[in-house]
Amino acid sequence: MTPADPLFPGDRAPAPARPLDTAVAVRRVSALVYRAPIDTPVVTSFGVMHDRPAVLVRVESADGAVGWGEVWANFPSCGAEHRARLVTGTLAPRLLGARFDSPAAAFVALERGVRTLALQSAEWGPLAQALAGIDIALWDLVTRRAGVPLAQALGARAGAVAVYASGINLEGAGESVARSRAAGYRVFKVKVGFGRERDLAGAREAAAALRPGEQLMLDANQAWDLEQAIAMARALAELEPRWLEEPLPADRPVAEWRVLAAQAPMPLAGGENLRGLQTFEAAIESGVLGVIQPDACKWGGITGCLAVARAVRAAGRRYCPHFLGAGIGLMASAHLLAAAGGDGLLEVDTNFNPLREALAAPFPKVEGSLALPPAPGLGVAPELERARRWLVLELEATAPG
Repeated sequence: MTPADPLFPGDRAPAPARPLDTAVAVRRVSALVYRAPIDTPVVTSFGVMHDRPAVLVRVESADGAVGWGEVWANFPSCGAEHRARLVTGTLAPRLLGARFDSPAAAFVALERGVRTLALQSAEWGPLAQALAGIDIALWDLVTRRAGVPLAQALGARAGAVAVYASGINLEGAGESVARSRAAGYRVFKVKVGFGRERDLAGAREAAAALRPGEQLMLDANQAWDLEQAIAMARALAELEPRWLEEPLPADRPVAEWRVLAAQAPMPLAGGENLRGLQTFEAAIESGVLGVIQPDACKWGGITGCLAVARAVRAAGRRYCPHFLGAGIGLMASAHLLAAAGGDGLLEVDTNFNPLREALAAPFPKVEGSLALPPAPGLGVAPELERARRWLVLELEATAPG
């Protein structure tokens, strides 16, 4: 599905529908790396998380305003520290001391500025992720300074978004569904991709735990080839999942996705591993995905993902932002979903992660939906003292003079 050229889409800027008319000049960029230990690993078909990492970005403007962002850093396990160094050592020097008309303008300039470096180093993903965190922080800064919530500045009409419980391990899926229900969820997504019999047993256990009106989705995390995906989609159809996520690797030819989409009894979902506005537009045009899931901390931040969300909604598809990290990225995803509108769901990881609440306070309560904070910007900020026990690295870059 991904085009052969994996570069940043620098030939056309993905601009938000209603950008703030607010210039920004940054004098300081900080990156903070956290690692919180967990007792129960988060298991996917391609890897296991033995702790919960988070990379936060703090930007400070010349007038003293501050904004926060988050960088995707789940895999590989050593990747969080590397991405933090890309923020302060590679991207920050291109940002500091310059003046931009808007966060979107800064996004485009930084993306173009590291395009050749991405070619030379083959670091397309980590650079895009580091830039996404900076973009989120810049949007938080300008809307916080303007005194308006981010979603409102982007045109949101609703103050809450529907949610679903994500990150549910296959083992003990029924118990996890019950625990998530007690926490306020009515829609649940279970990870599969561990072998036919294990997948069917765990998915059936989750489905059996559902109550009337509740819904189940399944996420294969790119585990199957085309033949396996067709077979598993047919076998899982008895459970009536609302979607089957990433049944094929994201880079498989669109022809394979079309074959699967034609034979799968349920809608297909994907997008967390796509990058670039043109790539998403091609995925939308192909018609193979009923649910499209960009991750604002992996590519695009607010600038890129709002453009994708608008395109998804214009095409009559369902926009459900992907996210599995700490609290800042989750709230950025919530604001994007509110701005996009429609019947999308916010992905909320329900595995134990103390960084979720500590790094985004005051954290909203979930009761079938998540109410956006009324405060300006993202409406939340890290409680740095509360989270200090998990801080493992702090880096800073400042403008000269």
